[in-house]
Amino acid sequence: MTGTRGPLNAFLDLAEIPVPSAQNGPLAGLTLAVKDIFDVAGYRTGCGNPQKHDEAQPAAATAPAVQMLLASGARFVGKTQTDELAFSLMGLNAHFPTPVNPTAPDRITGGSSSGSASAVAGGLADIATGSDTGGSVRAPASFCGLIGLRTTHGRIPLAGTMPLAPSFDTFGWFATDMAAYEKVGAIELGEDRHRHALRRPLSLAVLDELLIGPAEAEAYDGMVRRVAALMGAPKRAPTLSHGIDDLYWCFRTLQGREAWQSHGAWISASGNKLGPFVKERFEHGATIDAATAEAETGRRNAFRNELGDLLGDDGVLVLPTVPGAAPLKAAPFDDLQSWRERALRLLCSSGLSGFPQITLPIGSVDGAPFGLSLLGPKDSDRQLIALGASILAASTGEA
Repeated sequence: MTGTRGPLNAFLDLAEIPVPSAQNGPLAGLTLAVKDIFDVAGYRTGCGNPQKHDEAQPAAATAPAVQMLLASGARFVGKTQTDELAFSLMGLNAHFPTPVNPTAPDRITGGSSSGSASAVAGGLADIATGSDTGGSVRAPASFCGLIGLRTTHGRIPLAGTMPLAPSFDTFGWFATDMAAYEKVGAIELGEDRHRHALRRPLSLAVLDELLIGPAEAEAYDGMVRRVAALMGAPKRAPTLSHGIDDLYWCFRTLQGREAWQSHGAWISASGNKLGPFVKERFEHGATIDAATAEAETGRRNAFRNELGDLLGDDGVLVLPTVPGAAPLKAAPFDDLQSWRERALRLLCSSGLSGFPQITLPIGSVDGAPFGLSLLGPKDSDRQLIALGASILAASTGEA
């Protein structure tokens, strides 16, 4: 595994192996990039680590979620870079050149689906697969001006996919065009089991207050007005009984323990090297005992029930996807770490609950993209996509 190819460092530099796709279908004419945690027949799945790539055998079959897209006419154009073992939010892999954010080249792409977001934002692929455990679709989508959905947990099977934290891991995808996004949603999701219209917008002050400054707050207010023009102003919901710091640590604890259970044996083997920061996250996961995990699972279940009650059948939570535009590449590490921890406080509600959340590219700060999110009840994924399409159309005067 020699590195990346192309001007954006989005694609891995791998020997090309033919990947068959249907000649006709709803995705015919669209190109597909695949994050390198999903198996593609004939390719090794490297998971963002050169040693893991070299140890892997070529995949005998393509991950079913990816195969569905190929069977619908999408044409495979390559595997994309991911943060190491998908355990990062920033898109900075110590083993590869950093993918370029085409919409804001002085800023990061976000991760772990960094190459996929870069490829779509740069016009190198029409659609690209990603995964979202803690925000790895939503954050890069917001950073790069893309549409990105964290799907209801468990709704799309993850066979043929590298696990990170299985009770959080979800399949997702990127696109700039909502028509293409909706086509993929129809293929991957089928019909929603949630049948009630999402007509009651809500907001939580504790989430809105995580914006990093006045410029971000002003930009977000403008995005909320676009939602309000279509649905009415979001109603401020009562404060939940779970503090945002408690939810953040609940997520970090359970994700860290599961990540170590998924990869600890391989990491502990002699000679397996991880880049800095990713290594420390895994080591933290190794310290979490079963009793701690059990207590935090109880907190998680209680939060899921409380958020479910808040949303009911028709509620949709309106929130900033992340605290602002993507951080600058030149930002000091401590600033990036502080930004990451703030972002995870916004992102963890969907992960802890398992409910779907879509981010929409309708805002900007300092000339860089900044997304607004809608979080809905379990299995309301396609309704969120349809609602997002209406908001985007209204925002561009196409309604």
